[in-house]
Order: sequence, then structure tokens, then C-alpha cells
Amino acid sequence: MRISTTQRRARLGARHGLARKAASVEEAARSVVALHATDPATVFLSAGARLTAPGPEPVERALYEERTLVRMTGMRRTMFVVPTELAPVVHHSSTLAIALRERRSLVKLLGENGRDEEWADDVAASVLRSLAEVGEATASELGGLEPRLREQIRVAVGKPNEGTQSLASRLLHVMAMEGRLLRQGRPAGTWISGQHRWGVGPAMAELAAHEARAELVRRWLAAFGPGTEADLKWWTGWTLGQVREALAANGSVEVELDGGIGLVLPDDLDEVPEPEPWAALLPALDPTPMGWQSRDWYLPQAHRAELFDRTGNVGPTVWWNGEVVGGWAQRADGEITWRPLTEVGADATAAIEAEVAGLTAWLGGIKVTPRFRTPLERELSI
Repeated sequence: MRISTTQRRARLGARHGLARKAASVEEAARSVVALHATDPATVFLSAGARLTAPGPEPVERALYEERTLVRMTGMRRTMFVVPTELAPVVHHSSTLAIALRERRSLVKLLGENGRDEEWADDVAASVLRSLAEVGEATASELGGLEPRLREQIRVAVGKPNEGTQSLASRLLHVMAMEGRLLRQGRPAGTWISGQHRWGVGPAMAELAAHEARAELVRRWLAAFGPGTEADLKWWTGWTLGQVREALAANGSVEVELDGGIGLVLPDDLDEVPEPEPWAALLPALDPTPMGWQSRDWYLPQAHRAELFDRTGNVGPTVWWNGEVVGGWAQRADGEITWRPLTEVGADATAAIEAEVAGLTAWLGGIKVTPRFRTPLERELSI
């Protein structure tokens, strides 16, 4: 069976909440498996691009009041916001393995600074006792409750980038990856702030790692399929063997693509009806453009240098019917400006301008600058 580029774009629009908007933040997150959260603003902008009624309020409510979304380290050691029911899947498929590596790195670093793992565990236990009393706290507040968190440790000793960092910056993140802490409270400042409050992590449902990997791949194929082994290996950060095991567990089926072989779930071979024409303004690090390693079918190679930074982070993108056609940015006064990178026509221009107006309205004057700046975004923001 063959799935054309046109059909892949139809699937993208229909399944990623872009051609058919989601009624809830949780639905928007599920449509792309998880929302990228390395940059706090991405969560709100990605959700907003997929919601029938966008704005910061529904995202804040889901994160901090109803807690139907969880912020956690996941695939590729990247920060994500995931629906609560997916947290154990991400934790056992990806996060725990990262936690083991990070703990080993921390213990090695502590040894170079005259400390050991037992000492770090004692600090961690003290942090948990403090949080049991106060409920939640920022890293700075925790440093007041447990002064050892403020201890400075030397890193990259003897190298050009030698420096110091607080124990808190390493230990709290390891504890979170191990499931003992959770970024659960409202940040200090507005919704674009990254100063999140820590709380004691909830009990995580037990799940075998191979079962968790199979479930995560099933969700990825349902949202992003067809994709390739290389796409999945890149997206998950797993070994090729782990990817293939998870694909086999799902009975994935090979299909012919324009220029290669892809994989889909066995019950996902029917053609998807092409949605009505749609436009979208997606933020930097949005999960749709970051969902595949092979991007030629929705993002021409000629535009990559303008839309990505040097380490592979995508900037703000303009979409028309399943293809990246330009980029956008905010100027200092908050005005949103965009530039086409290909000929789009009058209908597309009108639809994109409508998206600009909608985003401007719900931002309400908030200025968002991506954490990772890209060439076109920098140019347009002047």
C-alpha cells in the first residue's frame, strides 16, 4: 500500500488538532502525544493553536488546579507536558533510564567535590520532609529550607567551560526524573515564566519498560504515522533495538511513501478524508514540526536554515494545509509579523492573517520570545 505526501498532510491536519480544533487542553495534548515544554511558552502557544477557545486560562487550570496535565522530563531528556494517564508510560519507557544516567553523572561530580551519594541522598530526604510540611516551593525557597541545596559544586574542572553551579540545579532534577518530585505549582510570575514550584511526586503506576515503550509507540503511530524507524529512534531517543521491539509489539505495517518506506498501525490503512483548508501559527519547538526526523514532505529543505537553530530546534512556523510555508515572530511592541517562504496565494494569506488576529487577541499584549532563537524569527522580531 502507498500513502502519498498529500495523504500524510491530510492526516497531520486532521489528527494534530489543526484542521479540526480540540475542545480541551487535554485533547490538544493527546493529539500530538505530548506538548514540548522546554520553553514554558510553547505549552500555551501549542495548545492555543489547537483549541476552539484558546488562551492561557484553560492550560493553567489543567496544569495547576485540575492537574490533568503533568510537566516532566521525557523522551530525549526533553521536558514535556503530558496527559496524566500518560505519565507512567513516559516515566517507565524513557525517564527512568535517563534518571539512572543523570544520577551516575551527579555522583561522579559530587565525588570530585568531596561529597558522595549517601550525602546527596540525605539532602534529598530533607527536601522531601520540607515539602511534606510546606506543600510546594520554588528551588530558591527550598534552598532556604535546606541550605545544603545552595552549596556550589565545581563542574567541567580543567576545561574551558569550567564553572560552578548549585547542588539544587542538579539534585532536584534527578529527583524529579526518579519520580520523587513534580513540577506542580504555578510559576513565579506570568505563564511564560520558568520558575516552577516543586512538590512531592505522586505514586507512579508500575509498568514494565517494554510495555511502556510499546504503548508510547502505539500513541506516536496513531498521531504521527506513517513514520520511519529513524523518525521514532530520533523522537524517543531509544536504541534501534528498543524501537523495533515496540513496533513489533504493535504489529506495525510497512507502507510505501513518496521516497521511502513508512510504518503505520495495522488498523490505520484507510485513506483519511482531506480536511477543509486550514492555516496555523505554531510556536518554536511545537510538537508537530518536531515530530519527525525526515521532514521533506512538510518542510522543504531550502527553508531549514531560516527556521531552525544550529542544534536542531525549530522556530515559529506558518502552516497552510499541512506544509510549512513561512515563519512568524513578535516585534518589541507585541505585533505579530510573518513572512512567506513560498508562494501561498490569496486564500492562504487571508487564512494566515486570520490566525495572526486570533493569536494577537488571546495573547493580550504578552510578549513571547522563544528560548532558542532562529534566523528568521530574529529578523522578523526587529
